[in-house]
Amino acid sequence: MSNYKEKFSTLLWLEEIHAEIELKEYNMSGVTLKRNGDLLVLEVPGLAESRPSLYAGDKLILKTQEYNGHVIEYVGYVTEIHEEDVTLKLNPEFEQAYNFEPLDVEFTYNRTTSRRCHFALEQVIHLGVKVLFPEEVILQSPQVMGSWNYAQATKHTGQSATKNRKAVKDQTKPATQARQVCAQDGPGPVAFATGTSQLAGGIPSPEAGKKEFFNPALNENQKLAVRRVLSGDCRPLPYILFGPPGTGKTVTIIEAVLQVYHALPDSRVLVCAPSNSATDLVCLRLHESGALRPGTMVRVNATCRFEETVSQAVRPYCKDGEDIWRASRFRIVVTTCSSAGLFYQIGVRVGHFTHVFVDEAGQASEPECLIPLGLVSDVSGQIILAGDPMQLGPVIKSRLAMAYGLNVSMLERLMSRPVYLRDEDAFGTCGAYNPLLVTKLVKNYRSHAALLALPSRLFYHRELEVCADPKVTTSLLGWEKLPKKSFPLLFHGMRGSEAREGRSPSWFNPAEAVQVMRYCCLLARSASSQVSASDIGVITPYRKQVEKIKILLRNVDLTDIKVGSVEEFQGQEYLAIVISTVRSNEDRFEDDRYFLGFLSNSKRFNVAITRPKALLIVVGNPHVLIRDPCLGALLEHSVTNGVYTGCDLPPELQGLQGCG
Repeated sequence: MSNYKEKFSTLLWLEEIHAEIELKEYNMSGVTLKRNGDLLVLEVPGLAESRPSLYAGDKLILKTQEYNGHVIEYVGYVTEIHEEDVTLKLNPEFEQAYNFEPLDVEFTYNRTTSRRCHFALEQVIHLGVKVLFPEEVILQSPQVMGSWNYAQATKHTGQSATKNRKAVKDQTKPATQARQVCAQDGPGPVAFATGTSQLAGGIPSPEAGKKEFFNPALNENQKLAVRRVLSGDCRPLPYILFGPPGTGKTVTIIEAVLQVYHALPDSRVLVCAPSNSATDLVCLRLHESGALRPGTMVRVNATCRFEETVSQAVRPYCKDGEDIWRASRFRIVVTTCSSAGLFYQIGVRVGHFTHVFVDEAGQASEPECLIPLGLVSDVSGQIILAGDPMQLGPVIKSRLAMAYGLNVSMLERLMSRPVYLRDEDAFGTCGAYNPLLVTKLVKNYRSHAALLALPSRLFYHRELEVCADPKVTTSLLGWEKLPKKSFPLLFHGMRGSEAREGRSPSWFNPAEAVQVMRYCCLLARSASSQVSASDIGVITPYRKQVEKIKILLRNVDLTDIKVGSVEEFQGQEYLAIVISTVRSNEDRFEDDRYFLGFLSNSKRFNVAITRPKALLIVVGNPHVLIRDPCLGALLEHSVTNGVYTGCDLPPELQGLQGCG
């Protein structure tokens, strides 16, 4: 706690300095803008590779090269971003008068989020040790009392909740006491949603003994999580919803928000996520629930966000968000972590919100996560962080800032603290985590068992359960190219060649690109598979390989297949995923795993292999990939189950074929 503010402030400056230096390298001289209707478009080579990294709303300075020595500067704002160009909004007179004269372009760093992070660090002291460095569980009285006809209730003894509350006063007490908390996880004095039997739109509200949950399809762990949020036993300690891939984390958040809204009339809920897409999804799902009265929810956007980028269903909620004073009076506010900083600007401070939910919290840097947290009550407020520390974390560019932990999310850091740690001895009967602080969702509604087995073993203690619809997950078992009909995985070994073009730092592998295209054609045009192009995703770690594969797919009229990096696929799912690993030089950097680049990141690997529902195809060089622990495990998994095809295997794998 003594150096918390100073440390993160320094890391934020390091990241900002890196970003500014990097941006200057991409300044351009003597370029001409193109026209797209009334709009002007700037071509930015390397943009697709995030060189430079631009976002909608970023400011550019355009300078005219005047013959008389005078230079006129025009300010332009990025409105849209495409593969290699950006659409700009400029002074209307300039837009009309511009006649393809050469211009100099300077990129500027958008400090908005960075400034808000610094401000949040100033405010965060009020959260104190209990929130930032929690050490013990001190139970609070439940926020709402009620009787749940909970599915698990019959499984447990009716121990006194009061006795169990005393039992976990201190996390250091013996494991037997912790087990009592698990045993009490079913019944007991816990919140339920009360209120009128009919909500706006004719949706019945949950009533005691009739319907506890708005979403009746929630599984046991999801219900437990909602119940914990409602009860608020451990506030102000952050409650963590640990959601591995495809386990319904956002569904659970939606239910919890609805329950808090209906059960606690005085509640004011702030729901955030790091990205606009994740935030819009939460807003859309809350809208689709039909369980909110008109005038309940508002979506606050960044002032630089353009209406065209917002879906039609979400737009009505954005109108009231344009006035931050007005937005602050809504009971449910949905915004990005960064835009939550708008409330500081109008003087909203500590305690305005009773509940702060951060979805996809694993993707936010800790200072970014603090922006919304600084608005919660430090006495009775409740913080809910939902995410997966085993998937991709925040994107940090500065190697120094990374070395000192800016790439570790608050969710991941808290889960490494003793009070949040996995403890099978103490909590084995309720998911291995203290159920008052962490609920781990384990039912996977996405993938076939053969695809789930490896990530479950490598990242989730073999706890993931296959609960996806068999009609979907088995739909590609009849595909003619599968080496083993009951096993929808194919590892195609290729000893191709990696290459780079010109000054581009990005690698590509022509042989792999062609093989990926072939598999896409076979899938999309197979009579037995009946897969549409939009059901297929292609993941590859290098932008140049993305480009090559897109060209090949365009040539065979398969432009509806999404091709991109792992980052572009996080949070998404596809019927079939094809992965091209690209790197293939067997001689270089023999003792250095770093040469695998993006591939040698276990979180990136985890995200990539957990996207498919019914089929995973991996194309790569086994002699190179064997050097990485995760890719080596995937290779071994493929070989032992008889689904490896292609080039000869490395010696250490040759004896394993068909052993599974």
